[in-house]
Amino acid sequence: MKLSLKHIITNIAMVITMAMFFQCKNNFKEVQQIGMLQNAPIGVAEDINLKYTDSGAITANLISPKMLDYSNRDFGYSEFPEGINLILFDKDARKTIITSDYAVQFNESGLIDLRGNVVVASHTKDSLFTEQLYYNQEIEWLFTDKPFEIKSSEINTYGLHLDSDIDFKDKRVIGMNDSDLKFEN
Repeated sequence: MKLSLKHIITNIAMVITMAMFFQCKNNFKEVQQIGMLQNAPIGVAEDINLKYTDSGAITANLISPKMLDYSNRDFGYSEFPEGINLILFDKDARKTIITSDYAVQFNESGLIDLRGNVVVASHTKDSLFTEQLYYNQEIEWLFTDKPFEIKSSEINTYGLHLDSDIDFKDKRVIGMNDSDLKFEN
């Protein structure tokens, strides 16, 4: 009987061990998240000055007091809670400067969402003023559905919706008014 009791205990132990073995999953992503706050960035950078180059030539310079890195998310992004100063250079090294009080750069789509006192000053001396603007880095395209003003040497343009290239040469304006009437928020 001792042999048979020992045999029964061994079989029960093997069954429990096998059950535990088959219950294990590959939860590597969950293990990585342990100890991390759900909404915390994976990195914080201060006083950044990033230069982007193409074939040795500087194409953009991003300056910001603070950047929060959320690139570990499903749709990764970088947040600039204290604003940005983005200097874009065209092929002739002419500058267009974009500033805002707050910005979010989406890694996969290449969009930058700029908010609060957004100003775009082009190399042609035209300036755009609005409270929110989206900038598509890949095709160098601006768009907003907030009231805006474009000041140029020819005429000031006011409107409610704008789609434009970075130089304001190819622009579509909805709700346009060429007078000195300004829209209230």
